[in-house]
Amino acid sequence: MSDLIVYRHPASFLEVGLSLQLSLLSEGTGAQYGSTVLGWKQRSWIVCEWPFHFGQPIPCAAGSACLLRYIYEGKMIGYRTEVLHTQLQPFPFLLLAFPSALEEVPLRKHGRVSAQEPIVLLQVEQGISHQTPVQSLRIGGLLTDLSASGCAILLQRPMQEFFPGMVLRAEFEIVGIGHVNNLTGVVRNVSMQADGTHVGVEFRFDGKETIEYRGWGGSVKKALESCILQKHSFESA
Repeated sequence: MSDLIVYRHPASFLEVGLSLQLSLLSEGTGAQYGSTVLGWKQRSWIVCEWPFHFGQPIPCAAGSACLLRYIYEGKMIGYRTEVLHTQLQPFPFLLLAFPSALEEVPLRKHGRVSAQEPIVLLQVEQGISHQTPVQSLRIGGLLTDLSASGCAILLQRPMQEFFPGMVLRAEFEIVGIGHVNNLTGVVRNVSMQADGTHVGVEFRFDGKETIEYRGWGGSVKKALESCILQKHSFESA
Protein backbone atom coordinates (compact mmCIF):
# COMPACT_ATOMS: atom_id res chain seq x y z
CA MET A 1 0.00 0.00 0.00
CA SER A 2 1.47 3.37 -0.95
CA ASP A 3 2.41 5.82 1.83
CA LEU A 4 2.01 3.07 4.44
CA ILE A 5 3.72 3.74 7.75
CA VAL A 6 3.91 0.98 10.35
CA TYR A 7 4.45 1.76 14.03
CA ARG A 8 5.60 -1.22 16.12
CA HIS A 9 5.19 0.52 19.48
CA PRO A 10 2.16 2.79 19.29
CA ALA A 11 1.81 5.71 21.69
CA SER A 12 -1.49 6.41 23.38
CA PHE A 13 -3.74 7.21 20.42
CA LEU A 14 -7.15 6.39 21.87
CA GLU A 15 -9.91 8.46 23.42
CA VAL A 16 -13.30 7.53 24.81
CA GLY A 17 -15.93 8.17 22.15
CA LEU A 18 -13.54 7.67 19.22
CA SER A 19 -15.52 6.40 16.21
CA LEU A 20 -14.35 3.07 14.79
CA GLN A 21 -15.13 0.92 11.80
CA LEU A 22 -14.87 -2.81 12.46
CA SER A 23 -14.55 -5.54 9.81
CA LEU A 24 -14.61 -9.27 10.53
CA LEU A 25 -11.92 -10.98 8.49
CA SER A 26 -13.82 -14.28 8.57
CA GLU A 27 -16.72 -12.73 6.61
CA GLY A 28 -14.53 -11.97 3.61
CA THR A 29 -17.07 -9.39 2.42
CA GLY A 30 -15.31 -6.20 3.51
CA ALA A 31 -18.45 -5.16 5.40
CA GLN A 32 -17.76 -2.43 7.96
CA TYR A 33 -19.69 -1.86 11.18
CA GLY A 34 -19.70 1.31 13.22
CA SER A 35 -18.50 1.22 16.83
CA THR A 36 -17.13 3.52 19.55
CA VAL A 37 -14.23 3.22 21.99
CA LEU A 38 -15.47 2.78 25.58
CA GLY A 39 -12.11 2.32 27.32
CA TRP A 40 -8.75 0.58 27.19
CA LYS A 41 -5.71 -0.57 29.11
CA GLN A 42 -2.48 0.46 27.42
CA ARG A 43 -0.83 -2.50 25.62
CA SER A 44 -3.42 -4.92 27.02
CA TRP A 45 -6.98 -4.51 25.66
CA ILE A 46 -9.57 -2.17 24.17
CA VAL A 47 -13.29 -2.13 24.96
CA CYS A 48 -15.69 -0.98 22.24
CA GLU A 49 -19.42 -1.13 21.56
CA TRP A 50 -20.62 -4.40 20.05
CA PRO A 51 -21.95 -3.34 16.62
CA PHE A 52 -25.53 -4.28 15.77
CA HIS A 53 -26.87 -5.12 12.30
CA PHE A 54 -30.62 -5.33 11.64
CA GLY A 55 -31.24 -5.10 15.37
CA GLN A 56 -28.92 -7.98 16.27
CA PRO A 57 -25.28 -8.00 17.42
CA ILE A 58 -22.99 -8.98 14.58
CA PRO A 59 -21.93 -12.63 14.89
CA CYS A 60 -18.49 -12.86 16.43
CA ALA A 61 -16.96 -14.90 19.22
CA ALA A 62 -13.77 -14.99 21.23
CA GLY A 63 -10.88 -15.60 18.87
CA SER A 64 -12.51 -13.90 15.87
CA ALA A 65 -9.97 -11.90 13.84
CA CYS A 66 -10.99 -8.39 12.89
CA LEU A 67 -9.68 -5.13 11.50
CA LEU A 68 -10.31 -1.74 13.10
CA ARG A 69 -10.05 1.58 11.25
CA TYR A 70 -10.45 5.17 12.39
CA ILE A 71 -9.28 8.70 11.62
CA TYR A 72 -6.76 10.40 13.91
CA GLU A 73 -5.03 13.76 13.33
CA GLY A 74 -5.77 13.74 9.60
CA LYS A 75 -4.59 10.17 9.07
CA MET A 76 -6.44 6.92 8.53
CA ILE A 77 -5.25 4.35 11.07
CA GLY A 78 -5.89 0.64 11.05
CA TYR A 79 -4.76 -2.48 12.81
CA ARG A 80 -5.49 -6.18 13.00
CA THR A 81 -6.74 -7.52 16.31
CA GLU A 82 -8.92 -10.28 17.70
CA VAL A 83 -11.93 -10.56 19.96
CA LEU A 84 -10.93 -11.58 23.47
CA HIS A 85 -14.41 -11.57 25.02
CA THR A 86 -18.01 -10.62 24.19
CA GLN A 87 -20.71 -9.49 26.59
CA LEU A 88 -24.33 -8.42 26.14
CA GLN A 89 -25.18 -7.41 29.72
CA PRO A 90 -25.36 -4.85 31.26
CA PHE A 91 -24.63 -3.45 27.78
CA PRO A 92 -23.21 -5.02 24.60
CA PHE A 93 -19.47 -4.63 24.25
CA LEU A 94 -16.41 -6.35 22.76
CA LEU A 95 -13.08 -6.78 24.48
CA LEU A 96 -10.34 -6.61 21.84
CA ALA A 97 -6.60 -7.25 21.91
CA PHE A 98 -4.46 -4.09 21.99
CA PRO A 99 -2.52 -3.57 18.73
CA SER A 100 1.14 -4.43 18.40
CA ALA A 101 1.44 -2.39 15.19
CA LEU A 102 -0.55 0.36 13.50
CA GLU A 103 -0.92 0.95 9.77
CA GLU A 104 -1.18 4.64 8.95
CA VAL A 105 -2.11 6.34 5.67
CA PRO A 106 -2.09 10.15 5.44
CA LEU A 107 -5.32 11.58 4.06
CA ARG A 108 -5.50 14.62 1.84
CA LYS A 109 -6.40 17.72 3.88
CA HIS A 110 -9.54 18.04 1.80
CA GLY A 111 -9.90 14.37 0.88
CA ARG A 112 -13.37 13.99 -0.60
CA VAL A 113 -15.77 11.20 -1.41
CA SER A 114 -18.44 11.31 -4.08
CA ALA A 115 -22.05 11.86 -3.07
CA GLN A 116 -25.42 12.17 -4.76
CA GLU A 117 -27.67 13.36 -1.95
CA PRO A 118 -30.18 16.22 -1.65
CA ILE A 119 -29.08 19.25 0.34
CA VAL A 120 -31.04 22.26 1.58
CA LEU A 121 -29.35 25.66 2.05
CA LEU A 122 -30.40 28.84 3.84
CA GLN A 123 -28.45 32.07 3.55
CA VAL A 124 -27.43 33.90 6.74
CA GLU A 125 -26.21 37.45 7.20
CA GLN A 126 -22.56 38.28 6.62
CA GLY A 127 -20.37 37.50 9.61
CA ILE A 128 -20.22 34.04 11.08
CA SER A 129 -20.40 35.37 14.64
CA HIS A 130 -24.05 36.41 14.36
CA GLN A 131 -25.47 34.05 11.76
CA THR A 132 -28.92 35.60 11.71
CA PRO A 133 -31.09 33.93 9.04
CA VAL A 134 -31.98 36.12 6.09
CA GLN A 135 -35.65 36.19 5.10
CA SER A 136 -35.21 34.07 1.99
CA LEU A 137 -36.39 30.81 0.49
CA ARG A 138 -34.76 27.52 1.35
CA ILE A 139 -32.57 26.52 -1.59
CA GLY A 140 -32.53 22.90 -2.70
CA GLY A 141 -29.50 21.40 -4.39
CA LEU A 142 -27.48 18.23 -4.90
CA LEU A 143 -24.48 17.32 -2.76
CA THR A 144 -21.90 16.03 -5.25
CA ASP A 145 -18.91 15.40 -3.00
CA LEU A 146 -18.14 15.61 0.68
CA SER A 147 -15.19 15.81 3.05
CA ALA A 148 -14.68 16.41 6.76
CA SER A 149 -14.02 20.07 5.99
CA GLY A 150 -16.40 20.97 3.17
CA CYS A 151 -18.48 19.92 0.20
CA ALA A 152 -19.40 20.67 -3.41
CA ILE A 153 -23.00 21.45 -4.36
CA LEU A 154 -24.82 21.53 -7.69
CA LEU A 155 -27.63 24.10 -7.87
CA GLN A 156 -30.18 24.94 -10.52
CA ARG A 157 -29.97 28.64 -9.62
CA PRO A 158 -28.34 31.66 -11.29
CA MET A 159 -24.62 31.89 -10.57
CA GLN A 160 -25.06 35.54 -9.55
CA GLU A 161 -26.97 34.51 -6.42
CA PHE A 162 -23.80 33.08 -4.83
CA PHE A 163 -20.41 34.64 -4.10
CA PRO A 164 -17.20 33.85 -2.15
CA GLY A 165 -17.62 34.65 1.52
CA MET A 166 -21.38 34.06 1.48
CA VAL A 167 -22.48 32.30 4.69
CA LEU A 168 -24.98 29.44 4.48
CA ARG A 169 -26.65 26.93 6.75
CA ALA A 170 -26.89 23.39 5.35
CA GLU A 171 -29.09 20.37 5.97
CA PHE A 172 -28.29 16.99 4.39
CA GLU A 173 -28.02 13.25 4.98
CA ILE A 174 -24.79 11.39 5.68
CA VAL A 175 -25.79 8.03 4.27
CA GLY A 176 -25.70 5.26 6.83
CA ILE A 177 -24.87 7.61 9.70
CA GLY A 178 -27.43 10.37 10.20
CA HIS A 179 -29.16 13.59 9.19
CA VAL A 180 -27.20 16.83 9.64
CA ASN A 181 -28.99 20.07 10.50
CA ASN A 182 -27.89 23.69 10.85
CA LEU A 183 -24.29 23.20 9.69
CA THR A 184 -22.62 26.49 8.81
CA GLY A 185 -20.64 26.78 5.59
CA VAL A 186 -18.79 29.57 3.79
CA VAL A 187 -18.79 29.72 0.00
CA ARG A 188 -15.22 29.51 -1.30
CA ASN A 189 -15.79 29.28 -5.05
CA VAL A 190 -18.61 29.48 -7.59
CA SER A 191 -18.63 28.34 -11.22
CA MET A 192 -21.18 27.88 -13.98
CA GLN A 193 -21.03 24.58 -15.85
CA ALA A 194 -23.24 22.83 -18.37
CA ASP A 195 -25.35 21.10 -15.69
CA GLY A 196 -25.82 24.16 -13.46
CA THR A 197 -24.12 26.30 -10.81
CA HIS A 198 -21.38 24.59 -8.82
CA VAL A 199 -20.58 25.93 -5.36
CA GLY A 200 -17.65 24.92 -3.13
CA VAL A 201 -18.36 25.30 0.59
CA GLU A 202 -16.04 25.14 3.60
CA PHE A 203 -17.65 24.03 6.86
CA ARG A 204 -17.53 26.04 10.09
CA PHE A 205 -18.28 24.03 13.22
CA ASP A 206 -19.77 26.47 15.73
CA GLY A 207 -21.62 24.12 18.06
CA LYS A 208 -25.04 24.94 16.61
CA GLU A 209 -24.96 22.04 14.15
CA THR A 210 -26.75 18.83 15.12
CA ILE A 211 -27.07 15.29 13.82
CA GLU A 212 -29.97 12.87 14.12
CA TYR A 213 -28.66 9.34 14.15
CA ARG A 214 -29.51 5.72 14.93
CA GLY A 215 -26.92 3.42 16.46
CA TRP A 216 -24.10 5.95 16.19
CA GLY A 217 -22.99 8.66 18.60
CA GLY A 218 -20.80 11.70 18.21
CA SER A 219 -20.56 15.20 16.83
CA VAL A 220 -21.27 16.33 13.27
CA LYS A 221 -17.53 16.67 12.67
CA LYS A 222 -16.93 13.10 13.83
CA ALA A 223 -19.84 11.92 11.71
CA LEU A 224 -18.22 13.46 8.63
CA GLU A 225 -14.90 11.83 9.51
CA SER A 226 -16.69 8.51 9.91
CA CYS A 227 -18.25 8.94 6.45
CA ILE A 228 -14.81 9.45 4.89
CA LEU A 229 -13.52 6.45 6.83
CA GLN A 230 -16.26 4.21 5.44
CA LYS A 231 -15.34 5.16 1.88
CA HIS A 232 -11.67 4.36 2.28
CA SER A 233 -10.24 0.97 3.12
CA PHE A 234 -6.87 -0.55 3.72
CA GLU A 235 -5.50 -3.18 1.39
CA SER A 236 -4.99 -6.50 3.11
CA ALA A 237 -1.52 -6.66 4.49
